[in-house]
Amino acid sequence: MKGVVLAGGTGSRLFPLTKITNKHLLPIYDRPMIYYPIQTLVDAGIEDIMVVTGGRNSGDFLRLLANGKSFGLKHINYAYQEGEGGIADALALAEHFSDGKKVCVILGDNIIEGSIRAAADEFRRQDKGAHILLKEVPDAERFGVAEISGGKIVGIEEKPKQPKSNYAVTGIYMYDPSVFTKIQTLVPSSRGELEITDVNNAYIGEGTMGFSFLDGWWTDAGTFESLLRAANLVANSGKKDLTAGAENY
Repeated sequence: MKGVVLAGGTGSRLFPLTKITNKHLLPIYDRPMIYYPIQTLVDAGIEDIMVVTGGRNSGDFLRLLANGKSFGLKHINYAYQEGEGGIADALALAEHFSDGKKVCVILGDNIIEGSIRAAADEFRRQDKGAHILLKEVPDAERFGVAEISGGKIVGIEEKPKQPKSNYAVTGIYMYDPSVFTKIQTLVPSSRGELEITDVNNAYIGEGTMGFSFLDGWWTDAGTFESLLRAANLVANSGKKDLTAGAENY
């Protein structure tokens, strides 16, 4: 299985921090943000990785990451996303890189406490389809929310006003090669983007979507509040006094 880190976008919610750099190059405690999703993939046994980025500062990723020696890698692949086409549009750029193999996709601002190795191994044994990771949160209306019935996901709704569960879809997705065909059938949403939720619902519709629950805390880092929260969670991750709640999910 190959890994894809999606690190594009303008980072407008973090302006002016992102006026002269890409959001994913900002620091989270003692490391650049992009280090965390790459390490998540490496810890899951994935060593063939592509970083998809864009904007004026894309060349800084190459200067920072080079060929991935810091992660024990021999090589990192890069792709450039033009404009703001959405997560699914960015993933489409990895089709040639995937070379007909399964892919594990992680959003570049998603930071987790634990490991996805067990979920990745489960998906490696899965004949076809997709596998996503869910996390129970107190504010599900901020996320894509999975509706679960009979031990299966029966639908995902993006930022619902009245969530059907408290299980948010984290920014970690595993797909078989048919994901690229599914992306080709998508139409832009009201935001003008190709939505990853539509990709996931396509797998649900054909009955091939699996899921796991993510252990430990999980956060993104796309706002000033979540950027600070991520830094604090990382800084305290070796301590035993982390408390549950909205600041630790």
